[in-house]
Amino acid sequence: MKQPAIIALTKDGLNFASRLGLPDAEIHGLAGRADNAVVTFTDTIEHLGDLFKSGRPIIGICAAGILIRALAPLLSDKRSEPPIIAVAQDGSAVVPLLGGHNGANRLAASIANALGTSAAITTAGDVALGVALDDPPPGWSVTNVAAAKPVAAALLAKQAVGLQAVSGDFAWLTETNVEFSEGSTPSITVTHKVDAGDGERLVLRPPVLALGVGCERDCDPAELISLAQETLTQAGLVRQAVACVVSIDVKADENAVHALADHLGVPVRFFSAAELETQASRLANPSDVVFAEVGCHGVAEGAALAAVGKGGELIVPKAKSKRATCALGLASTNTDIDPDTVGKKRGRLTVVGIGPGSDGWRTPAVTNALAGADEVVGYGLYLDLISNVIGDKPRHDSKLSEEEARVRLAIERAAEGLDVALVSSGDAGIYALATLAFELLDREDKPEWNRLDISVEPGVSAIQAAAARMGAPIGHDFCTVSLSDLLTPWEVIENRLQAAAAGDFITALYNPVSKRRRRQLVAARDAMLAHRPAETPVILGRNLGRDGETLDVIRLDELEPDRVDMLTLVLIGNSQTRHIRRGQREWVYTPRGYAAKMVGS
Repeated sequence: MKQPAIIALTKDGLNFASRLGLPDAEIHGLAGRADNAVVTFTDTIEHLGDLFKSGRPIIGICAAGILIRALAPLLSDKRSEPPIIAVAQDGSAVVPLLGGHNGANRLAASIANALGTSAAITTAGDVALGVALDDPPPGWSVTNVAAAKPVAAALLAKQAVGLQAVSGDFAWLTETNVEFSEGSTPSITVTHKVDAGDGERLVLRPPVLALGVGCERDCDPAELISLAQETLTQAGLVRQAVACVVSIDVKADENAVHALADHLGVPVRFFSAAELETQASRLANPSDVVFAEVGCHGVAEGAALAAVGKGGELIVPKAKSKRATCALGLASTNTDIDPDTVGKKRGRLTVVGIGPGSDGWRTPAVTNALAGADEVVGYGLYLDLISNVIGDKPRHDSKLSEEEARVRLAIERAAEGLDVALVSSGDAGIYALATLAFELLDREDKPEWNRLDISVEPGVSAIQAAAARMGAPIGHDFCTVSLSDLLTPWEVIENRLQAAAAGDFITALYNPVSKRRRRQLVAARDAMLAHRPAETPVILGRNLGRDGETLDVIRLDELEPDRVDMLTLVLIGNSQTRHIRRGQREWVYTPRGYAAKMVGS
């Protein structure tokens, strides 16, 4: 299923979206009414149509009629329709309108459960039988979906239907209103083996296979994928029954392993060498060479066995190619494999910049990272600013001055297999925590840290926010200097100020003053005055994007410590920067030479 889109047409609807229990969904809002959404649109009918045609599930926090009128002209084949669900803004009703055969009923039930209500499901099979044959539980799949119709029709008509289950937990079929009769036709077959079914025999695939893999460092993904496919084919097994790809944790950052999991559309999970060594007595091909290399006697076989547990079995021993190995484990009778209970996933650390504090200045990529995180780490004030996005996720906050402790905690939690968002204000890479994260990686060089999936999502920095509020003051060459000498010697800072002043750079001053640090701002002002006019415009932006925001424009010679604090961004123009007033507004901009170019042409 593609990423769902939650549609909010009002501010209340936008706030309500976080209650639907869909952290992976993308929130779309009507411009002018729900502006702080990840995606905004101006034409509701057109936007809904575009989403529908792209196959995106749609959850509309609106009247069902709006969705019906928007999508009615586009309806054709019910088997290709994405899920369409209407949710009352007060949470009292959850109605799957379309796509019941493609996950709408299941999605609606999930939303209803999060809201503490019931989904208004009207699909005949779901209501009368308590089961949707063409939309099985997560992890299951259907080989020949066309056969679901005659089987469901027979069940609804109280006719005999056969059931043959080779593997998997098929209680979702038997513990319902359905009664099966062995040997009857039409029928249902549940199996992990190759079986195409026919027009009156529906074949369902349970998630019962664990694909254990090992490979040399930097193995070609195509080689591992080819080996896995060939092994499944030769064993008469279907890829749709693979619940997860599993390996040893030293392969957590191996591209080939993740490429194979993506190819199969399943999660990848990892075990430590010690965990795999507990399977040594069950291995078909134990290897002292492998033990000497990684600390266990078998990676592919050991991982497959660890994933299926004591009741499972190794049904395909280790197969090898030039640089890779794989093996297959089968879960015990009447058991599915739940990847969330197998090993641990590769940890992910996303360092995000939430901008100055306004929802509108937070990028969609940052919002998605926060929504998808298992846990969030940051300074308490910054986490409070995004509480509507975090919801009830576990959060770890600390004092502003405890930066290293925050970063270390975020890395350690990610190393435990969690998806962690480390939060900075502004841009995470500008005087913020991204630098410290990489510094710790460089300083300590821990194997479990080095295997993490680490990314940085940019945010709107204070310099950008101040500049945008006042016009275009950084339209020419500029630089930033932090006046904090806690980590950088003042002599170094002073040299940089002198260089910025001599180079006539527009200069943004971060951390301009503190209770004990006042003289540095005076020194910065005097350095600039030595190279640019006293009337040079200076922008003072405080609490940008938050309650209590103030913006002032003063002359350079008026810049004093008493006019700023640690929440203020000081933006000093260069010798060409202009301060103008037009109508009721004042603006600051720095020309780039267009006027001279026009005269010359």
